[in-house]
Amino acid sequence: MAEAKAAIMNGNDAVYGGAAECYVTIGGKRYNLMSMTEFESEWEVVIKDVPILGKVGMGHKAAGAKGTWKGTAHYNQSAFRAMADEYQKKGTMPYFEMQVTNEDKTSAAGRQTISLHGCLCEKFTLAKFQAGEELLEEELSGTFESWDMPEKFKDLAGT
Repeated sequence: MAEAKAAIMNGNDAVYGGAAECYVTIGGKRYNLMSMTEFESEWEVVIKDVPILGKVGMGHKAAGAKGTWKGTAHYNQSAFRAMADEYQKKGTMPYFEMQVTNEDKTSAAGRQTISLHGCLCEKFTLAKFQAGEELLEEELSGTFESWDMPEKFKDLAGT
């Protein structure tokens, strides 16, 4: 009896990160964040321990979640600083939406889009400089309240 050969991913199906798109909608205005060089969002589920009588091991239960995002961008846009300015002058922190799409046309995985809702920034770079030949970048981070996945990657052959 011959052993079944395990499926192996085609290297071309890895998704190239530089082909992504990132958009932010603030106050009804949509911005292409083409200045982003790195981005990641996470949905962290809060797990609570559940003591169970008569059982040595602890049970577990999902009891909420928290969304966070972070990224690095070229220091060449003012949309986020304008939110900080509004907060300092008016006391209102605008919520915004973020949409990230990954699509590498050479990968059989296709497209995936994640939309983050109820986003806030938690830290703002206001001004900076660096003498020499360095390109200026800024770190961005914040939270979001919910998310959608209107487009999902396709299952790869052998999955």
